[in-house]
Amino acid sequence: MTDTPPAPSRTEPTRRPRQTTRDDRPAGPVAVAARKLPGATSTRGRSWRDSPLRRITPWFFLAVPLALLITFTYVPVASMISYSFTDWDGVSPDREFTGVENYVQIFTRPELFRVFFVSGYYLAASVLQIGVALYFATVLSFDLRFRNFFKGILFFPYLINGVAIGFVFLYFFQDGGTLDSVLARLGVTTDHPWLGDPTSANVSLAGVSVWRFTGLNFVLFLGAIQSIPGELYEAAQLDGAGKWKQFRHIIAPSIKPVLSLSVILAVSGSLSVFEIPYIMTGGATGTSTFVIQTVKLAFQFNKTGLASAAAVVLLAIILLITWLQRRLVPDDKVDLV
Repeated sequence: MTDTPPAPSRTEPTRRPRQTTRDDRPAGPVAVAARKLPGATSTRGRSWRDSPLRRITPWFFLAVPLALLITFTYVPVASMISYSFTDWDGVSPDREFTGVENYVQIFTRPELFRVFFVSGYYLAASVLQIGVALYFATVLSFDLRFRNFFKGILFFPYLINGVAIGFVFLYFFQDGGTLDSVLARLGVTTDHPWLGDPTSANVSLAGVSVWRFTGLNFVLFLGAIQSIPGELYEAAQLDGAGKWKQFRHIIAPSIKPVLSLSVILAVSGSLSVFEIPYIMTGGATGTSTFVIQTVKLAFQFNKTGLASAAAVVLLAIILLITWLQRRLVPDDKVDLV
């Protein structure tokens, strides 16, 4: 019996899974939108752009801020302007219309308008503090040891409450206080009352404002300087430019908008100084500012109408100075790159 060789087995070919091509895939929304003809607009998008809901939606987000702004800013200002034309004492419900009499008193009575000259001390102090802040911001923007430590020292006074600063420097300038003790250690003896003379008192108070607000200008200048691309300094160094030329041609043009803002804040702040002279002297010895005088007129002498007129004059002066400053020194767009 002969062995019959086994029949060759038939192997079925392995079926490979059918690969889905890009054309066979279900078209998604992005693909459907991409296949549309150029210029075709969906009905849904057209209806949303043309719907009135799209136009009023931003006002829903602005409703609360606008309500707060109108309630706590524009309504009080309008009320203050209306009070300035009356003789209201702040208590009585009766108000008699007096026209521009309150404004005439402000510009004709020397004791009411003289307080503007006190603001000159603070304006000079503002120029000094801007210069000091700009100097330290420029120096500390470069590589320097312990520069973060010095940044904290310069900005720290601005974080302290103004009332606390007033009490601290009240003991600093009093007779036999800290300043006299330090001068005595240095061999300098003086019996000069620092807060008893109008000139020395105003200079001392202006010096306190320099110490307090230099940190604010310092932070503004430092942020503007650090936003300058470093490649500009490298290119200037390759061209042989020193620190002064880098400040003149790179730093100064780039911080011009911030410098303009600092000038506006300095002018408005010098005209509206209140807390430091009010805490330290109460407006005595010729240190009364325009705001201190306005507060006394309203709450001490019950002349709310006259005080409102003084506040309107102060607001008008600040707006006028700001407008002139913006006209004389417009904010040009600076492109250093």
